[in-house]
Amino acid sequence: MSDGALRGERCVVVGGAGAVGGLMVDLLVGAGADVVVVDVAAPPPDVARVCASVRGDVCAMDAGLVAELRRADVVALAVPERVALAALPALARQLRPGGLLVDTLSVKTGIVAMLAAHAAHLEAVSLNPMFAPALGFEGRAVAAVVVRDGPRARALLDAVGRRGGRVAEVGADQHDRVAAVTQALTHAAVLAFGLALDELDVAVEDLDAMATPPHLTLLALLARIASGESETYRDVQAGNPHARRARTALAAGLATLADAADHGTGGDFAALLERARRSLGPECDAYARICEQLFVVARPPALLLAHGERSLEPFRTASLGDSP
Repeated sequence: MSDGALRGERCVVVGGAGAVGGLMVDLLVGAGADVVVVDVAAPPPDVARVCASVRGDVCAMDAGLVAELRRADVVALAVPERVALAALPALARQLRPGGLLVDTLSVKTGIVAMLAAHAAHLEAVSLNPMFAPALGFEGRAVAAVVVRDGPRARALLDAVGRRGGRVAEVGADQHDRVAAVTQALTHAAVLAFGLALDELDVAVEDLDAMATPPHLTLLALLARIASGESETYRDVQAGNPHARRARTALAAGLATLADAADHGTGGDFAALLERARRSLGPECDAYARICEQLFVVARPPALLLAHGERSLEPFRTASLGDSP
């Protein structure tokens, strides 16, 4: 059902055949827009059912693609960073003044600088949905750097809010500093855990038999990240200018823990836990309750299979709801 925020607008989603592109298609169609997907690949059936599509490469635009862009009111770039940065100058020149140009990159300082330099005649918003596209907008954070505001930019952010997304408007550097913690630090910790598992060479069957709820949770996070698109996770680590500091802090934290375990007293270790707890501030108890809910559904794969299930549905509680 359309919420009407962008009713009648002609929108082009570049990269609409991909997962993030599909999320943008769903958002724009739901907001009442007429959507055209541009991609080098054919869109999946669920996208093809709701909008038109054009085969095309935004880094090597032919006359047909240029004509499509010139008719657009909104263009969304749902492509990898290297493609977006390479394509943006030529693409922006094709768009009518007052149109809206949107990107979905996970690192903002570079793309926002290019939007400021090459899209002065356009409204521009740089979005980062802080979740896997399959989870949908409901209850989830969407970072938004408003480069050049206007009615179409506001309509887009309104459409995100109507779908249940929590819009957080931030500056480009603020986005990258926070994302270095929420994404780069988190992914680094989980991937380092996976590399340590490989180094320690313990059979997964033994882990499955003896895993604690925290360990199961980390195994699940590792499976999700390690099975994802490597280019996406590399962009988070290599593209974010603050990611190196986050990884350095992670290594320093592990060194502090090792020193306290190997050479410290019980009091030293208690102080270490207190320092870690303080990082959560007044929300520590709320996060502890979230953990309790996660542990309710944390079961090893063997137990799921014993119940004839490959999903978490048999263990889902009403209080957990739609948690990913």
